[in-house]
Amino acid sequence: MAIPQTFIQELLNRVDVVDVVGRYVQLKKGGANLMGLCPFHGEKSPSFSVSPTKQFYHCFGCGANGNAIGFLMEHAGMSFIEAVKDLAQQTGMQIPEDDASPQDRERAAQQRQKQVTLTDVLEKAALAYAKHLKATPRAIDYLKGRGLSGQIAKTFGLGYAPEGWRALASVFPDYQDPLLVESGMVIEHEDEKGADGQSKRYDRFRDRIMFPIRNVKGECIGFGGRVLDKGEPKYLNSPETPVFSKGRELYGLFEGRTAIRVAGYALVTEG
Repeated sequence: MAIPQTFIQELLNRVDVVDVVGRYVQLKKGGANLMGLCPFHGEKSPSFSVSPTKQFYHCFGCGANGNAIGFLMEHAGMSFIEAVKDLAQQTGMQIPEDDASPQDRERAAQQRQKQVTLTDVLEKAALAYAKHLKATPRAIDYLKGRGLSGQIAKTFGLGYAPEGWRALASVFPDYQDPLLVESGMVIEHEDEKGADGQSKRYDRFRDRIMFPIRNVKGECIGFGGRVLDKGEPKYLNSPETPVFSKGRELYGLFEGRTAIRVAGYALVTEG
């Protein structure tokens, strides 16, 4: 896919590198620029500078530098095309696709919108599960017993899915929303009807420790759930969805990307 250089320049003129970097790094005003801890190497004193006037970032410690597109490629692990698409979506710009028909462009736009909507649903569920964990001593004690601290739980966004068949109904007022099924959060039996004539639905995850599965951009695309006590299955994962393909994702890659970059290698283990 060839993207005209004029489009890329216009895109960079519209985006603010401060907003892009600020999605991943906590920045504070430091003179004409903003400063923060460098996401590309471990440090305790801020040496990472972002210039709103030059639309450029630079680390005085490790030398990392670049524009908004470069930051997404280096920090979020995106390809050039993925970074451009991400920024274009934020600004509402349409990437030129001269070789695509109007119908193909429309379908691609609809697919992108669906993916955004599904990740919104999953993010909302993840926040709800995290709140439930804080209010469930039984789940907290279980995690502590397995050697997990509160900081680890926060870093990985761990949560708890309450007991009950429709706990998510308090999170999503429209429990009949098709997106709940399409995102894998709710199971629907079309051949079984309730008293209201609607197909029977219930939460996929119940009474489980919840592990959000994130893509390299940090978006929640699915969950893994583990029972606290005895029960089957011990582990339950989200099904394949338009945003979650098990064979293409690696759990913990988003959370560990900075440590991997600093160390220069990664150890991948099974089980």
